[in-house]
Amino acid sequence: MAMSNTNTNQKMTKKELNSMSWRYILGSQLNWNYERMMSSGYLYGILPALEKFYGDDDEEFQDMLRTHNQFFNTNAIFGNLIMGIDVAIEEEDGYKAKDTIVALKTALMGSLAGVGDSLFHVIWGTIFGSIAGTLAQSGSVVGCIIWIIANIALLFGRAALLPMGYQQGVKLVTTLKDKLNAFTNAATVLGVTVIGALIPSVVKANVPLVYKKNGVELVIQDTLDAILPALVPVLLVLLTYWMLGQKKLNSTRVIWIVLILSIALSAFGILG
Repeated sequence: MAMSNTNTNQKMTKKELNSMSWRYILGSQLNWNYERMMSSGYLYGILPALEKFYGDDDEEFQDMLRTHNQFFNTNAIFGNLIMGIDVAIEEEDGYKAKDTIVALKTALMGSLAGVGDSLFHVIWGTIFGSIAGTLAQSGSVVGCIIWIIANIALLFGRAALLPMGYQQGVKLVTTLKDKLNAFTNAATVLGVTVIGALIPSVVKANVPLVYKKNGVELVIQDTLDAILPALVPVLLVLLTYWMLGQKKLNSTRVIWIVLILSIALSAFGILG
């Protein structure tokens, strides 16, 4: 017989939700494997809720354990949000929500993986890492402090996603979908702008060649600066970006190519 789980003694407390959130943060990659990927970490995180909802019925409990140990893979940060929505639905409908939960996780893990990877793995690290790295290169300890604060903020912000998903349920994804996409696009533009602005200060390259004829000297770098300041660093970044888009090249190969070219061009006095 299915359990409704609508009794007050089946409600999750704030303390339990926070505990589950940190369980998932610490164990989201637990036993990661190519067959089920993050399923073990997800099961570890949601286990206290399953014990509370289905602990009185061993058959349902075992079945939900198997259900939550099915394939699951998404952005690790947004996994907290999915789990919060999951818990809210199971608390309300209990075992009869099994198929709904499977469909929910399947639908959300792909879409939120794309958004989460763009926001947190690329944009967040790029913006704060670039700013922190630039300040650190200039000898400022503020760069280190910014990077530490950014990661602490991300960690505790991630912890708040599970209670948020629990409180808002499915509405969080359906009603805020367009706003979330708009925010992602805005953050992408901001990230590209920051990186573009940092190129002249981070990428150091110049042309030391000096053309001499009949007592006239032409400093190549001065000519390039007159055309466009920091033209050489911009061209090098564009070349690197183009190489990263080639099928036969990866980041490691591109690094070696840039390293070898830098040494060779420097040896011939073309780049300095």
